[in-house]
Amino acid sequence: MMNGGDEVNALVIDLGSSTAKAGYAGDDTPKCYFPSFVGNLPAQAGAGTKGEVKREADANGADHARLLVGNNAVDLARDYMEVQPVVRHGAHEDWGRVEAVLEHIFRDHLNVNPAEHPILMAEPSFATDKARERMVELLFEKHSPPALFLGKNAMLTSFAVGRQTSLVVDAGHEATVVAAVHDGYVLKKSIVQSPLGGQLLTRCMKQAVLRKGVELHPQTSLRRLETVPGKLEVKFLSQPHVTDSFRQYHVEALAADIKETTCRVSDVRFSSEENANIPTVSYELPDGNEIQIGPERFGVPELLFQPSLISTFEGQAFADATKMRSLPEAVLDSINQCDVDVRRDLFSGIVLTGGSSLLVQLRERLERELSDRAPPTAKVKVTAPTNSLERRFSVWIGASILASLGSFQQMWLSKMEYDEHGAAMIHKKSP
Repeated sequence: MMNGGDEVNALVIDLGSSTAKAGYAGDDTPKCYFPSFVGNLPAQAGAGTKGEVKREADANGADHARLLVGNNAVDLARDYMEVQPVVRHGAHEDWGRVEAVLEHIFRDHLNVNPAEHPILMAEPSFATDKARERMVELLFEKHSPPALFLGKNAMLTSFAVGRQTSLVVDAGHEATVVAAVHDGYVLKKSIVQSPLGGQLLTRCMKQAVLRKGVELHPQTSLRRLETVPGKLEVKFLSQPHVTDSFRQYHVEALAADIKETTCRVSDVRFSSEENANIPTVSYELPDGNEIQIGPERFGVPELLFQPSLISTFEGQAFADATKMRSLPEAVLDSINQCDVDVRRDLFSGIVLTGGSSLLVQLRERLERELSDRAPPTAKVKVTAPTNSLERRFSVWIGASILASLGSFQQMWLSKMEYDEHGAAMIHKKSP
């Protein structure tokens, strides 16, 4: 049996849909975080770069594309490079990309031999048995850590805020996931997923800006040069071989910054038509142009509470938008799936986390709407870490705390147990 997490120096990894985070158990924050996207470069294109992970040739010796990982990998324009997600719809899009990210973490950031460290890996609360076993096989067969544990996101967030029982509302990049945690375990029947995540709001903001007749030129597509003292001139770069996926990634990153800088949640139900003359705020684009953001400041976040409004944004129409659950409805659905005797504790222990939870006034509006809809006997309390980093990293922080507890050490799945019983043993050791 292992001793405390500080002594075994466990590694903690969270591969989210927006960013990957990694570091050591017992630390307050991860040692590194970078985009959960890879640059997929044709094998014959370009020279080597830091963060590069070469795929092995197949049995026939075919030359595979190179995967570039890390902060610089997807920020630099390279001919023919596709930008691809590591995670999509809460599942690993491609295990080769997962392996590339893990190698980048071990080699370029932590500079460790993973065979010398137990690994606590965060996973979606709704991860399938097949996906869990595949992750176990990848880590043990490729990296041979002495022990492994897979922790569900909602449970880890609950640990991060010091609660054994809570309702975790994880407003992430691709989706918002609501899940109840009772006595430290995620209640599977309570898990509710909604596509109302940061990415959808970002794409709606992009459409709102384009509707103004404004083109979004990300920093990667231009240079601002000082031609005469005090005057900057914009030069657009010729990039004939830059891929659509690279352009889209950076246009959406710009739209995300506009959203995060200007948006806030309305105190009450919001209608863009009724607030067409609302005061605007200005935003300076990378090309130096300034745009005015008006009703969309409130209209985009309002989608969390009125998802049927998605159809008003061109290109973002969902066939079932009118049936899509709002954020308060998703919370109530999750709680109502749980046993009656735990619902009171869940209403009073709602934890709001994830990057999209940073929208101003979101916590207050959610608490108000839930209070209006909850049973009279329920006391609704929505809390959220006050520090923005704690909200973004709550899953990782919870994992860091858990792996450092002395009482946790019996929960590890050892390499010896894996060799004897196989990957399915993870379901017993990490329920």
